[in-house]
Amino acid sequence: MADTLPQQQLLLELLIMSGQIAVPADDTDMILWRTLEECKTTGWITWVEVSPGLFSIEITRKGRQAATS
Repeated sequence: MADTLPQQQLLLELLIMSGQIAVPADDTDMILWRTLEECKTTGWITWVEVSPGLFSIEITRKGRQAATS
């Protein structure tokens, strides 16, 4: 299906194992936030701000498929 970059694959696998993660928005220039943005753009993840500056990240069905292909 989709080709994932190594950091995207790692994030997707982490989300498959954990279900969801919480990420602070302290430094959105980090590679983590760049990877989150890439994955959100492709529809592999969703996020919701659960508290000011704290986001809940979840994998989508499309993200699960991309991680296992």
